[in-house]
Amino acid sequence: MTDTTSPCFKSGFWPIALGLAALAVGVGFGGNMILTGLKEFRSFDRYVTVKGLSTRDVVADQAVWVLNFTVTGTQLTDAQAAIEQNEKDVRAYLVSQGLKEDQIMLQNFTVSDNQAKTYGETDRAGPRYVLTQALLARSNDVEAVLRASQNIAELVKKNVTLGTPNGGWNPAPQYTFTKINDIKPDMIAEATKNARISAVQFANDSGQAVGQIRSANQGVLQIEPRDPGVSESETPYKSVRVVSTVEYYLGE
Repeated sequence: MTDTTSPCFKSGFWPIALGLAALAVGVGFGGNMILTGLKEFRSFDRYVTVKGLSTRDVVADQAVWVLNFTVTGTQLTDAQAAIEQNEKDVRAYLVSQGLKEDQIMLQNFTVSDNQAKTYGETDRAGPRYVLTQALLARSNDVEAVLRASQNIAELVKKNVTLGTPNGGWNPAPQYTFTKINDIKPDMIAEATKNARISAVQFANDSGQAVGQIRSANQGVLQIEPRDPGVSESETPYKSVRVVSTVEYYLGE
Protein backbone atom coordinates (compact mmCIF):
# COMPACT_ATOMS: atom_id res chain seq x y z
CA MET A 1 0.00 0.00 0.00
CA THR A 2 1.03 3.55 -0.66
CA ASP A 3 1.74 5.58 2.40
CA THR A 4 -0.22 8.77 1.82
CA THR A 5 1.11 10.12 5.04
CA SER A 6 4.60 10.05 3.68
CA PRO A 7 6.11 13.54 3.41
CA CYS A 8 7.34 12.68 -0.11
CA PHE A 9 3.84 11.85 -1.23
CA LYS A 10 2.40 14.98 0.27
CA SER A 11 5.02 17.17 -1.26
CA GLY A 12 5.19 15.63 -4.79
CA PHE A 13 1.79 14.22 -5.72
CA TRP A 14 -0.32 17.32 -6.14
CA PRO A 15 2.03 19.26 -8.40
CA ILE A 16 2.33 16.23 -10.66
CA ALA A 17 -1.40 15.66 -10.68
CA LEU A 18 -2.12 19.30 -11.48
CA GLY A 19 0.45 19.26 -14.27
CA LEU A 20 -1.08 16.16 -15.82
CA ALA A 21 -4.53 17.69 -15.61
CA ALA A 22 -3.34 20.90 -17.26
CA LEU A 23 -1.65 18.87 -19.97
CA ALA A 24 -4.82 16.92 -20.62
CA VAL A 25 -6.86 20.13 -20.91
CA GLY A 26 -4.26 21.63 -23.25
CA VAL A 27 -4.19 18.55 -25.44
CA GLY A 28 -7.99 18.48 -25.58
CA PHE A 29 -8.22 22.20 -26.42
CA GLY A 30 -5.47 21.94 -29.00
CA GLY A 31 -7.12 18.94 -30.61
CA ASN A 32 -10.41 20.78 -30.78
CA MET A 33 -8.69 23.78 -32.41
CA ILE A 34 -7.00 21.52 -34.95
CA LEU A 35 -10.31 19.82 -35.73
CA THR A 36 -12.02 23.19 -36.14
CA GLY A 37 -9.20 24.40 -38.35
CA LEU A 38 -9.43 21.33 -40.54
CA LYS A 39 -13.17 21.79 -40.91
CA GLU A 40 -12.72 25.43 -41.86
CA PHE A 41 -9.92 24.50 -44.26
CA ARG A 42 -12.13 21.94 -45.93
CA SER A 43 -14.95 24.48 -46.04
CA PHE A 44 -12.78 27.09 -47.74
CA ASP A 45 -11.51 24.47 -50.16
CA ARG A 46 -15.05 24.05 -51.54
CA TYR A 47 -16.25 26.66 -53.99
CA VAL A 48 -18.47 27.04 -57.01
CA THR A 49 -17.81 29.00 -60.20
CA VAL A 50 -20.83 30.75 -61.71
CA LYS A 51 -21.49 33.27 -64.45
CA GLY A 52 -23.89 36.19 -64.49
CA LEU A 53 -25.21 37.87 -67.62
CA SER A 54 -26.47 41.41 -68.14
CA THR A 55 -27.75 42.82 -71.44
CA ARG A 56 -29.01 46.21 -72.62
CA ASP A 57 -30.54 47.27 -75.91
CA VAL A 58 -29.18 50.68 -76.87
CA VAL A 59 -29.38 53.10 -79.78
CA ALA A 60 -26.25 54.66 -81.27
CA ASP A 61 -25.70 58.31 -80.44
CA GLN A 62 -23.29 59.19 -83.27
CA ALA A 63 -23.34 58.54 -87.01
CA VAL A 64 -20.75 59.09 -89.74
CA TRP A 65 -21.54 58.73 -93.43
CA VAL A 66 -19.25 59.15 -96.43
CA LEU A 67 -21.01 59.73 -99.75
CA ASN A 68 -18.99 59.30 -102.93
CA PHE A 69 -20.24 60.55 -106.30
CA THR A 70 -18.62 60.60 -109.73
CA VAL A 71 -19.00 62.46 -113.02
CA THR A 72 -17.27 61.99 -116.37
CA GLY A 73 -16.77 64.20 -119.40
CA THR A 74 -14.68 64.94 -122.43
CA GLN A 75 -14.22 68.54 -121.37
CA LEU A 76 -12.81 69.33 -117.96
CA THR A 77 -14.90 72.46 -117.52
CA ASP A 78 -18.11 70.55 -118.22
CA ALA A 79 -17.17 67.76 -115.81
CA GLN A 80 -16.25 70.28 -113.14
CA ALA A 81 -19.57 72.10 -113.53
CA ALA A 82 -21.41 68.79 -113.28
CA ILE A 83 -19.71 67.69 -110.08
CA GLU A 84 -20.25 71.10 -108.50
CA GLN A 85 -23.95 70.69 -109.22
CA ASN A 86 -23.83 67.18 -107.76
CA GLU A 87 -22.28 68.56 -104.59
CA LYS A 88 -25.04 71.13 -104.23
CA ASP A 89 -27.67 68.44 -104.76
CA VAL A 90 -26.10 66.10 -102.20
CA ARG A 91 -25.77 68.84 -99.59
CA ALA A 92 -29.35 70.00 -100.17
CA TYR A 93 -30.58 66.42 -99.88
CA LEU A 94 -28.81 65.82 -96.56
CA VAL A 95 -30.17 69.06 -95.15
CA SER A 96 -33.68 68.10 -96.30
CA GLN A 97 -33.34 64.89 -94.26
CA GLY A 98 -32.54 66.77 -91.06
CA LEU A 99 -28.77 67.28 -91.08
CA LYS A 100 -27.22 70.71 -90.64
CA GLU A 101 -24.87 72.47 -93.03
CA ASP A 102 -22.01 72.52 -90.53
CA GLN A 103 -22.29 68.74 -90.16
CA ILE A 104 -21.39 68.18 -93.82
CA MET A 105 -17.82 68.63 -95.03
CA LEU A 106 -15.64 67.85 -98.01
CA GLN A 107 -13.52 64.76 -97.42
CA ASN A 108 -11.94 64.05 -100.78
CA PHE A 109 -11.81 65.28 -104.39
CA THR A 110 -9.93 63.61 -107.26
CA VAL A 111 -9.52 64.30 -110.98
CA SER A 112 -8.31 61.63 -113.39
CA ASP A 113 -7.26 62.28 -117.00
CA ASN A 114 -7.38 59.04 -118.96
CA GLN A 115 -5.25 60.53 -121.75
CA ALA A 116 -2.48 61.62 -119.41
CA LYS A 117 -1.62 58.20 -118.01
CA THR A 118 2.11 57.48 -118.03
CA TYR A 119 1.74 53.70 -117.86
CA GLY A 120 -0.70 51.13 -119.13
CA GLU A 121 -3.14 51.62 -121.94
CA THR A 122 -5.14 54.81 -122.26
CA ASP A 123 -8.86 54.58 -122.81
CA ARG A 124 -9.38 56.93 -125.72
CA ALA A 125 -12.82 55.51 -126.48
CA GLY A 126 -14.21 56.47 -123.09
CA PRO A 127 -14.53 59.85 -121.37
CA ARG A 128 -11.28 61.64 -120.83
CA TYR A 129 -11.97 63.10 -117.40
CA VAL A 130 -13.28 61.32 -114.30
CA LEU A 131 -14.03 63.47 -111.27
CA THR A 132 -14.86 61.92 -107.89
CA GLN A 133 -15.86 63.74 -104.75
CA ALA A 134 -16.67 62.56 -101.24
CA LEU A 135 -18.71 64.39 -98.61
CA LEU A 136 -18.59 63.34 -95.00
CA ALA A 137 -21.63 63.81 -92.77
CA ARG A 138 -21.11 63.52 -89.02
CA SER A 139 -24.01 64.02 -86.63
CA ASN A 140 -25.44 63.06 -83.26
CA ASP A 141 -28.84 63.06 -84.94
CA VAL A 142 -28.76 59.37 -85.74
CA GLU A 143 -32.34 59.31 -86.95
CA ALA A 144 -31.56 61.96 -89.57
CA VAL A 145 -28.63 59.98 -90.95
CA LEU A 146 -30.65 56.77 -90.94
CA ARG A 147 -33.49 58.48 -92.76
CA ALA A 148 -31.12 59.95 -95.34
CA SER A 149 -29.56 56.55 -96.04
CA GLN A 150 -32.97 54.94 -96.50
CA ASN A 151 -34.15 57.61 -98.96
CA ILE A 152 -30.92 57.67 -100.98
CA ALA A 153 -32.81 56.94 -104.22
CA GLU A 154 -33.88 60.59 -104.22
CA LEU A 155 -30.33 61.51 -105.26
CA VAL A 156 -30.43 59.11 -108.20
CA LYS A 157 -33.48 60.98 -109.49
CA LYS A 158 -31.29 64.10 -109.60
CA ASN A 159 -28.76 62.31 -111.85
CA VAL A 160 -26.20 61.89 -109.06
CA THR A 161 -24.01 58.88 -109.79
CA LEU A 162 -23.20 57.49 -106.37
CA GLY A 163 -20.01 55.56 -105.72
CA THR A 164 -16.45 55.67 -107.01
CA PRO A 165 -15.24 54.92 -110.56
CA ASN A 166 -15.14 51.38 -111.95
CA GLY A 167 -18.18 50.27 -110.00
CA GLY A 168 -16.95 51.31 -106.57
CA TRP A 169 -19.59 50.99 -103.91
CA ASN A 170 -20.84 53.66 -101.54
CA PRO A 171 -20.29 52.71 -97.89
CA ALA A 172 -23.20 52.56 -95.48
CA PRO A 173 -23.37 54.96 -92.52
CA GLN A 174 -21.32 53.93 -89.48
CA TYR A 175 -23.16 54.11 -86.16
CA THR A 176 -21.39 54.33 -82.80
CA PHE A 177 -22.59 54.09 -79.20
CA THR A 178 -20.27 56.31 -77.14
CA LYS A 179 -22.01 56.22 -73.73
CA ILE A 180 -20.78 52.80 -72.67
CA ASN A 181 -19.31 54.15 -69.42
CA ASP A 182 -22.73 55.48 -68.40
CA ILE A 183 -24.29 52.02 -68.31
CA LYS A 184 -21.22 49.98 -67.33
CA PRO A 185 -21.55 50.16 -63.50
CA ASP A 186 -25.22 49.10 -63.46
CA MET A 187 -24.60 46.28 -65.91
CA ILE A 188 -21.69 44.87 -63.92
CA ALA A 189 -23.76 45.08 -60.73
CA GLU A 190 -26.62 43.24 -62.40
CA ALA A 191 -24.32 40.57 -63.82
CA THR A 192 -22.76 39.99 -60.38
CA LYS A 193 -26.22 39.80 -58.80
CA ASN A 194 -27.31 37.21 -61.35
CA ALA A 195 -24.13 35.23 -60.69
CA ARG A 196 -24.94 35.06 -56.97
CA ILE A 197 -28.49 33.91 -57.74
CA SER A 198 -27.00 31.01 -59.67
CA ALA A 199 -24.59 30.25 -56.82
CA VAL A 200 -27.42 30.23 -54.26
CA GLN A 201 -29.46 27.89 -56.43
CA PHE A 202 -26.50 25.54 -56.78
CA ALA A 203 -25.80 25.63 -53.05
CA ASN A 204 -29.44 24.95 -52.16
CA ASP A 205 -29.54 21.98 -54.50
CA SER A 206 -26.42 20.52 -52.87
CA GLY A 207 -27.43 21.30 -49.28
CA GLN A 208 -24.78 23.93 -48.72
CA ALA A 209 -24.58 27.66 -48.14
CA VAL A 210 -22.96 30.39 -50.19
CA GLY A 211 -20.03 32.08 -48.50
CA GLN A 212 -17.72 34.91 -49.42
CA ILE A 213 -16.41 35.65 -52.89
CA ARG A 214 -13.23 33.71 -53.67
CA SER A 215 -12.46 35.57 -56.91
CA ALA A 216 -14.32 37.61 -59.49
CA ASN A 217 -13.85 38.65 -63.10
CA GLN A 218 -16.22 41.37 -64.26
CA GLY A 219 -15.74 40.50 -67.93
CA VAL A 220 -15.61 42.79 -70.95
CA LEU A 221 -18.57 44.73 -72.26
CA GLN A 222 -19.34 43.65 -75.81
CA ILE A 223 -21.41 45.60 -78.33
CA GLU A 224 -23.25 43.48 -80.87
CA PRO A 225 -25.96 44.12 -83.47
CA ARG A 226 -29.40 43.85 -81.97
CA ASP A 227 -30.75 42.11 -85.06
CA PRO A 228 -29.08 39.17 -86.84
CA GLY A 229 -27.67 39.43 -90.34
CA VAL A 230 -26.26 42.95 -90.07
CA SER A 231 -22.90 44.40 -89.18
CA GLU A 232 -22.67 46.00 -85.73
CA SER A 233 -21.19 49.22 -87.12
CA GLU A 234 -23.87 49.56 -89.81
CA THR A 235 -26.91 49.51 -87.55
CA PRO A 236 -27.91 52.08 -84.93
CA TYR A 237 -29.71 49.40 -82.92
CA LYS A 238 -27.24 47.52 -80.76
CA SER A 239 -27.13 45.14 -77.83
CA VAL A 240 -24.57 45.51 -75.04
CA ARG A 241 -23.73 42.45 -72.96
CA VAL A 242 -21.35 41.61 -70.15
CA VAL A 243 -20.65 38.26 -68.48
CA SER A 244 -19.20 38.26 -64.97
CA THR A 245 -17.46 35.14 -63.64
CA VAL A 246 -17.52 34.77 -59.85
CA GLU A 247 -16.25 32.05 -57.51
CA TYR A 248 -18.05 31.65 -54.17
CA TYR A 249 -16.94 29.60 -51.19
CA LEU A 250 -19.41 26.96 -50.05
CA GLY A 251 -20.05 26.10 -46.41
CA GLU A 252 -22.20 23.77 -44.36
